[in-house]
Amino acid sequence: MNIEIRKAVPADFEQLFALISEFAEFIQTPEKLLTSPTQMREDQDHFRCFIALDHEKIVGFATWFMAYYSWSGKAIYLDDLYVMEKYRGHGIGNLLLDKVVETAKAEQCKKVRWQVSRWNDKAIEFYKKRGAIIDDVEINCDLVL
Repeated sequence: MNIEIRKAVPADFEQLFALISEFAEFIQTPEKLLTSPTQMREDQDHFRCFIALDHEKIVGFATWFMAYYSWSGKAIYLDDLYVMEKYRGHGIGNLLLDKVVETAKAEQCKKVRWQVSRWNDKAIEFYKKRGAIIDDVEINCDLVL
């Protein structure tokens, strides 16, 4: 398997959105998916995503954005990291996370932050192996506009 990691470009958005939709199904919240390839194009100045390609097929992605935390400073927030089920166990998640961490270091960030579902034991173990501290104290808050 020869996996390429690169930034997503507008030509990828249709295929990428299909994978984002698959991820929404995987985490059992498809009703929360409100974006579209059109919106990604409209928001491309803000949309940051690395994709994992097996030849021309997108098999994984990591979406992220720059953030600033009052307690620690500049950071990257890893919004989503997902690899298609049949491609798991081949190091693709590590490659995507490595690319995000490399970007954070290049931008002189203090940390990378993300969330993981409490029920997703495999993801929790993956992140722990990478040295992540899993904080079960914080609760997410969304104010939908």
